[in-house]
Amino acid sequence: MTIAVEKMLPEHWPGVRAVYEEGLATGDATFETEAPGWERWDASHLRACRLVALAEGGRVAGWAALSPVSARKVYAGVAEVSVYVGADFRGLGVGRVLLEALVRESELEGIWTLQAGIFPENAASVALHKSCGFREVGRRERVGKLKGRWRDTVLLERRSQTVGTD
Repeated sequence: MTIAVEKMLPEHWPGVRAVYEEGLATGDATFETEAPGWERWDASHLRACRLVALAEGGRVAGWAALSPVSARKVYAGVAEVSVYVGADFRGLGVGRVLLEALVRESELEGIWTLQAGIFPENAASVALHKSCGFREVGRRERVGKLKGRWRDTVLLERRSQTVGTD
């Protein structure tokens, strides 16, 4: 299987949204219960560091993007990671390719800390992040409800070895 990682463009949105909806269907990807429209998604993610993994024929196999953690200038180099892999492509290394590319892109953009909040039940995602240099910094217990059920999140972060080291 050949996967190409490219910058996400607005025309990728239908495929990106479909992969996002597959993640929502698992119940272990996000607190969101429905995929937003392009405008809302676009406004909530950084313009840089938006990637798609394209399978043969241009099908979106997965995507990765960053969201700001705060509007305060002091946190300009800190971003939250989103990585989603389509159901047909899980377990094939697509998530690793995307996350490694996202780390590289984030450093080119001057981002020194990446963070991820992941449901502990999503063991594959926790393991992926740890294998890409993230470390567990805590667990947020009963941080929010999803479909009437309290959920915890594992908080992971990755500090750049090249950005923000001075």
